[in-house]
Amino acid sequence: MVKSVEERLTTVELKVEENARRIDGLHEAIRDLGDRMERRFEAVDRRFDAIDRRFEAIDRRFEAMEGRFETIDRRFLWLVGFQMTTLIAVVGAIAAATLGN
Repeated sequence: MVKSVEERLTTVELKVEENARRIDGLHEAIRDLGDRMERRFEAVDRRFDAIDRRFEAIDRRFEAMEGRFETIDRRFLWLVGFQMTTLIAVVGAIAAATLGN
């Protein structure tokens, strides 16, 4: 049985409408996916920002420790210097006492 032109046109129109709905649904799904991806990237960016702040805090702590070590190094050098000076003075006193008799 051969369909009439109107029946064929109706069939084509229904298929076109169905395809248009599917395409609209696909556009909406793509838009939703883009929105979800954007939110996810924003969350990842916030996490990286938090990690960057933590590393900056750690860097500041290391810089403070480095300053403390420099202070300790200077104090150690002074202490060793005083000890060497005292040792030389004691050895000199002992030598003077021994050689002076």
